Amino acid sequence: MIISLPASLTADLAHKRAEYAGPEMPVVPAHVTLVSGRTKESWAAAAEHVRRIAADFAPFHLSLRGTGTFEPLSAVVFLNVEMGAEDCAELHTKLLQGPLEHLLEFEFHPHLTIAHDLPEATMAKAKAELAGFEADFEVVSIGLYNFIEGSWALREELILGGTSRT
Repeated sequence: MIISLPASLTADLAHKRAEYAGPEMPVVPAHVTLVSGRTKESWAAAAEHVRRIAADFAPFHLSLRGTGTFEPLSAVVFLNVEMGAEDCAELHTKLLQGPLEHLLEFEFHPHLTIAHDLPEATMAKAKAELAGFEADFEVVSIGLYNFIEGSWALREELILGGTSRT
C-alpha cells in the first residue's frame, strides 16, 4: 500500500530520481510506502481489509520538507514527511491489524525515497540538492498494489472515506 503523489509532483521528482539513479536504472514512481510486504491469507481477504481501512480513514494533509538519510544503517536518502507523518503511521498500524505482513527489517518511518544504494557522491548530491525541498498536498486515496509477473501493479486506488477506483 502506498500514497501516490499528485501528477505534477510525481513528474518533478521522477526527473530528479532518474538523474541520481542514471538512465539504465528503472525508476519507480515517487510515493510514500505504507506497507511493503505480503498477505498472510488470501489476496481477496487482504484486499477487503485494505478497502475497509481506507473507507474508515479520513483524507489528510501531507507535507514533504527537506532530506534525511537512514545511513549508516541503510544507504537511503529521502524526503521527510512532516505534517501527515502521524496519519501515515496510524494507517500503517491499522493496515497491519489484519492479513498483511510488513517485510522490512527496519521500523516504519514515513518518507519518500529519493536515492537508494547509489555511490556515496551521488547520495550526498541528492541529499544536498533537495535539502530545501518543500511540497504539500492532500492525501485522498491509497494505492493497493500486487506483485504480478515480476513487477508491482496497481490493483485499486482506494478513496479515503469512500470507495475504490480501478
